[in-house]
Amino acid sequence: MDVMSNRIESILDFLTTIDALKEVERRTYVGAGEGGRRENDAEHTWHMCMFALLLHREIGEPVNMLRVLPMILVHDLVEIYAGDTFAYDAAGQIGKAQREEAAAKRLFALLPPDLEAELHGLWREFEELSTPEAHFSHAVDRMQAFAQNVRTGGRAWREHGITREQVRERNAIWNTRNESLAALFQTLWAAAEAAGTFAHET
Repeated sequence: MDVMSNRIESILDFLTTIDALKEVERRTYVGAGEGGRRENDAEHTWHMCMFALLLHREIGEPVNMLRVLPMILVHDLVEIYAGDTFAYDAAGQIGKAQREEAAAKRLFALLPPDLEAELHGLWREFEELSTPEAHFSHAVDRMQAFAQNVRTGGRAWREHGITREQVRERNAIWNTRNESLAALFQTLWAAAEAAGTFAHET
């Protein structure tokens, strides 16, 4: 009974700790108006799950959703300790992998060993793009952020001077592996162009 109590206590402590994901602020906004607030990591993760759930049958290749959804749920948890690094912040990207690996070890160590290995493994699979499920989850990560920026009129892109070429480079993965994902990107890209969502380029 004591062993079970310790295990449940560890799991509940971890669940309490990861509530902090709701406090990790991203650069993207929610709401279409200028008064909208910034999105948090928990909202981003939920929206990614919905993208994956509704689009996984549309990409023309099978993916195991029993791995995709847990991978998405886990992929940004390390930012509780490492913080969110803006995708277009070149200086911030320096040392990002090391910061997040240290955060992963610290965070997942709160769990019983079997769950620690499971969640750390899912996080690493996402980071290393080592499976079709990781590639799909990674593309969904890009897609959700892109769609959010389109919905909010490119407010975050314009605030940070992000150009169309920077966005295109950031989302190049869509055009290299899967025609259906590339088509989805082109749909979002056309909407972004029509709405003038990119920063002004001189």
